[in-house]
Amino acid sequence: MTVERGLEVLRAFRSNRTPLTNAELVRRTGLPKATVSRLTSTLLQVGFLRLVPGKREFELSAGALGIGHAYLSSNDLLQAAQPLMQELADRLDVSVALGIRDGLDLLYVGYRVSRKVATLRLGVGSVLPMQTTSIGRAYLWGLPPEERRPLVEEYLRRAGAQANALEQSLNTSFNELEAHGTCAVLGGFQRNTYGVAMPVWLGRERTLMGLSCGKADVKLNLQSERERIAPALKETAARLEALLRDFEDYL
Repeated sequence: MTVERGLEVLRAFRSNRTPLTNAELVRRTGLPKATVSRLTSTLLQVGFLRLVPGKREFELSAGALGIGHAYLSSNDLLQAAQPLMQELADRLDVSVALGIRDGLDLLYVGYRVSRKVATLRLGVGSVLPMQTTSIGRAYLWGLPPEERRPLVEEYLRRAGAQANALEQSLNTSFNELEAHGTCAVLGGFQRNTYGVAMPVWLGRERTLMGLSCGKADVKLNLQSERERIAPALKETAARLEALLRDFEDYL
């Protein structure tokens, strides 16, 4: 469907707002060149994309961004989760994120940060790699094995020469989650940053999401941070699941 393909093009833009050419959109979406060209032309006309001045690159316009932020700000489940997430962020002096799957990536749909955290301020709408981050791996581990397996196989295929190292790292995180209920990853998205995460099931339909705490720290002991964060993270996860049990989770 045309609408679905148009959404694929919009979703190809990441949270860092980097402009993209038609060729880059073809690579990211896998759609034919002629289809992408036609879709970007239409999205320009309706105000969802705009051209970078003096270049043949596109970036998201206020129209597309406004729809996403309006949706997230009107979602009762996500709004109800914010106070508990902020409480956890302030208690541990970290950033706290809530994420769901977006294709092969992990999308932040909730994000709170302690006032003492000056770095790792990503925010709602940030898109992170599923396979290398703690929150992404927690989400993967929460999936039924028959859903997790093809995703992991695709990440390994894309990793090329790094596939063995990625597989070992993924297995380490999955073993941590099996044994302790959380996993910790250092440098999974940005250098000198860490995350401690676990899966949560929220809302009436028990939608799977990832919940994580993290920040940037050049002098940290990852094991000590996991031991410090894990009890509070688990407590907050249980409170979120109880609080949001009867909410409509139309994510």
